[in-house]
This record gives sequence, structure tokens and C-alpha cells, in this order.
Amino acid sequence: MDVIEIDAASNNGVDNIRELRESVKYPPAAGAKKVFIIDEVHMLSTGAFNALLKTLEEPPEYVMFILATTEPQKLPPTILSRCLRLDFKRVPETLIQDGMAKICKEKGIEIEDQALRLIAINADGSVRDSLSILDQCLAPGDLNITRDDVLELIGSSGEEVFLETAEMIKNGGTGAALLAVDKALADGKDARQFLRDLLAHYRNLLIVKFINKPEDILNVSCENADRIREQSEGISIAEINRAIIEIAKAASEAKWSTHPRILLELCIVMLSEKMETSSEAPVIQKKAAPAPKAQTSTPKAETTPEKNSSTPAPKPEKAAVEAQKSSGQVNQEDSGKLWDSIFTGDDGLKGSFNMIRGGAEIKSISQNEYTIAVQSDFMKGFIDKNKEAIEELLEKRTGIKRVVTCISEEKNNGEGSDEKTAGEFIAEAESALGLSIEIEE
Repeated sequence: MDVIEIDAASNNGVDNIRELRESVKYPPAAGAKKVFIIDEVHMLSTGAFNALLKTLEEPPEYVMFILATTEPQKLPPTILSRCLRLDFKRVPETLIQDGMAKICKEKGIEIEDQALRLIAINADGSVRDSLSILDQCLAPGDLNITRDDVLELIGSSGEEVFLETAEMIKNGGTGAALLAVDKALADGKDARQFLRDLLAHYRNLLIVKFINKPEDILNVSCENADRIREQSEGISIAEINRAIIEIAKAASEAKWSTHPRILLELCIVMLSEKMETSSEAPVIQKKAAPAPKAQTSTPKAETTPEKNSSTPAPKPEKAAVEAQKSSGQVNQEDSGKLWDSIFTGDDGLKGSFNMIRGGAEIKSISQNEYTIAVQSDFMKGFIDKNKEAIEELLEKRTGIKRVVTCISEEKNNGEGSDEKTAGEFIAEAESALGLSIEIEE
């Protein structure tokens, strides 16, 4: 009689709190204290909190209030300041396993250790959830519980499935990841919810890279936090960032789509393919822009014996192509595509940068450096002034950070018919771009 429990989720109005205040006036019938337990207290309305405030501040000496909530941040500061706050931590998996093993032994139930561990993992530190899962496993009346029985009951929607899915994506196991998604959906998991949970998992992978003890922030058990941290060590921040962006995009589109499963599967394919090829230098497949007419008619000076022969001279980049192929670097054709790509797209170089598009080229690519060849000192100076922007765009296209080194290769065909002075080049640039260009010595 002296312990009164109130469900604030269904009794959250001012009238309910007024009734509680009236009952506070009566002393306990048997014990030394009269205890009021208000469950889900964060569900009370603002008026109800205000009505309760005075009673909490000056309660009778025989009254004790226990306010229970899973979301203390929703309580008004005036309420929190009048309470002694006790935060219940998640229970370690070993204790949950031992407790369930004891219960099964008392009831004469044979259960595998792996089954107990799987229940404890999916309970995520909650004793109530673990006992609920165990109770569901025992409901059919079978006295011999295996890991497969637990998997069949809970499906694959716990933290374990997202750890496994992220591991498959990291290793480029597209087929295995799609099968895992298919099993989760077959077990009743909603495709939209799966995307949201997978997004939350990658957010957890990001958080553990910067916080030593992330259990409270992640709202997971210590053991699951350790598993997430271990997996995070094998995935770079760039990969996590790409995954979060792709999953968030898919989740947003799936919200209004009539086929969310297709979007989920497409997202898995895109992620696993990106992770599989992220360690390799990608080849840009965009079409290279045609070289200006003046450049195609005048080959660059090269110290090759074929230069003065009557037959058409081979492309001067041929030796570089063979060297790059043998060294595993990007070949000359791909170098041209890569150079062209930084002038296209929403983030490409625009405006006055286009005057260097046809008058420069990536001569070679090493592990740490791009060598860009230009046809005049003016272009060399222009590229040197804008190296950071060019390096940033090249890094976005290839995923590898390299420095840009610019060299000047003056054109010389023996006649000098295509040679241009700095003044002529500036005049052409001003006419083409509609800009006024000034050269500072």
C-alpha cells in the first residue's frame, strides 16, 4: 500500500499530478516511507512538471519520489536539480551469460554456450532484453536450445549482423553482403530500418576513432564497443565518410520509395565495390578534350632519332607510356583523362583556368608527385600560383595526395611559325576569356 507506481506515459496531465499531490498528504500505512515511482517521467507535460515542482522541492519527511527515465536530457533543469541522479550502466555480457546459465540449469534446460553468448550480444547490456529473448526461446517447450534456434528467433538484426555486414563491405565481399541483407529482410527486418541501423553502425565506427571510452555515447555494451573499435581500426576515416554519405543518401531516397530494398542492395554494391578498389589508383574514364589545333601540328622537341626522319615521328610520350606501364603507374592516355577531369564536373576548375587546359599536360606520375609540362613560362607561373587547388582536385579524382611540379617545355619545330610572345598569348587569352590580364615582374 505504501508503494505507488505511476505510468507517466499514460498519466501525463496536470490533473494526474494533482491527484498525486493529494495522496502525498497521507502518511504511510505500514512502513516508514511512502514511495512514489513515476516511470517514463520524461513524458510528463510542461504543466505537469510545474505542478510537481513544489512537492519535489519540499516533500514531507515520510515521502520518497523515484523518477525513472531512459531520456534524462528531456527533463527540465528545475526537476533535475532537485533529484539525486543515479545512472544505471549496462550489464557486462559475462554477467548476463552467467545469470542465464544459472536460470537454465535450475529449470533443467540444456543450452549451448554459443547460444547464451548470442543472446547476451543482442541484449546489448540489458538484463530485461536478455531474459525476454531467453523466454521466447523456451516458449515452444524445447529443453535443448542451440545457437541456430536463437538465430532463427531473433533473426539477424542485432549488432552482430551490422558488424558482419560492414566487414564484408570492407573486404569487397559484395555477394556475401547481399546474402546477409537478404537473410535479415527474410527474418522480418524492414529495409528502411536496416539502412538507418547500418548508418548508425558506421557513425559508431567514426566515433570510436576519437574517443577512448565511447560506451555511453554509443549507447552499447562495453563488449560491443570493443568489437566496433576493433573493426574501426581496419577502416580508414575516408572510407567511413564515404559509407555514411552513401547510406544517408540511400536512406533519404528510400523514405519515399516504393522499392526500398532495391536502394538498400544498390547501396551495398556501391560501398563494397568502392572499398574493394580504394587501395588502387582509380582510372578516370572521362573523355579527354581534343588538343588545340596549333598544338597538334607542332610536336614538342624530343631528343629521339626519329625526330628528323621523313616518316611521321611517333608520339614523344611513347617511352613514358611504356615506363609507366612497367612500373604500375597510370599510363599516358589515362594521364590525359585525369588532367581533363579536373576541369569538368561541379567542383572542376572554371573561368580563367581553362586557358591551361589545352596548353599543359601531365607528363608523368610517381608515387608522390605529378609532373605537369607547359608550353610557356606564363602558364608555368599560373600553375605555380594555383598549385593547391590543382593538387586538391587531383587528390579527389585519384584518392591519393601528390604534389604538383610544373616544368616548361618550349615548342620548337625548326621554323618558329607557331612561337608566340608573352604579349601575343595574353592578347589571345584576353580575347577568349573577356578578362584583363596584367603580368607582374
